[in-house]
Amino acid sequence: MAVRLDDLDRKILGELQADGGQSLDDIAKSVGSSKTPVWNRIRKMREAGVIRHQTYLLDAEALGFEACFFVLIRTSEHDAAWQQTFLRALQGRPEVQEAHRLAGDIDYILKVRVENARAYDTFYQALISEVKVHNVTALLSMEEIKSTTALPL
Repeated sequence: MAVRLDDLDRKILGELQADGGQSLDDIAKSVGSSKTPVWNRIRKMREAGVIRHQTYLLDAEALGFEACFFVLIRTSEHDAAWQQTFLRALQGRPEVQEAHRLAGDIDYILKVRVENARAYDTFYQALISEVKVHNVTALLSMEEIKSTTALPL
């Protein structure tokens, strides 16, 4: 269920998306309000689940994670036990940045960030040893053209 937000809420969220480390004073100044109403609105949006958590974005390449693979998975298994095993396998692997269940020919897509192709192979071998999959296709991203976590408010 969508939460009702006014223009000031959206401006505050825009500022938080741009730089979550800003001070309340800076956010208030940017949105044309004072510190206390901004803090109250942020608190209410946290309580409503609009703001899930605050985090910092790290530069993957600067940290040595130069390879980004999109992994397409097809499975012939669709029962609850297989899904639980698959979810546990993914949640236990920090190199999986995103995982989505899809409609269509592909059952799942993963975004996997690793140091290089050898590290991807290690990930792949561990995954298929833990969970049965029908087909896996790995696509290496040659260039990241756009990446954002910001929602279009």
